[in-house]
Amino acid sequence: MAGYLTRVLGMLILLVPLSGLAQALIDPTRPPRELLEGGDSLGPEPGSSPAQVVIISNDRRQATINGKTVPLGGRYGEATLVQITDNELVLKKADSTEVIRLYSLVNRKMQAGAK
Repeated sequence: MAGYLTRVLGMLILLVPLSGLAQALIDPTRPPRELLEGGDSLGPEPGSSPAQVVIISNDRRQATINGKTVPLGGRYGEATLVQITDNELVLKKADSTEVIRLYSLVNRKMQAGAK
């Protein structure tokens, strides 16, 4: 009799969906609920244009600003990218100029014999 009850109890446990007992996992990188429900904007603050990637080579100069690739002389919103250097980007609007400073983690050193 005890064996029969154990088998019946085991089958009942298998029939119960275990997903109802599991806890929901929370993404630790997800923004706070206030931001998702239309509180503040998740994008960059006005006037800020963080550059993620800058490419300077013999045949091209371009920067990726807020996920958009902009060539030298190209448009980013209402501004034109007028200068790309190792240390900064310069965006020019009709009434103002914005300089984006670049902070690289790479230490560049000229090697002997390099031009």
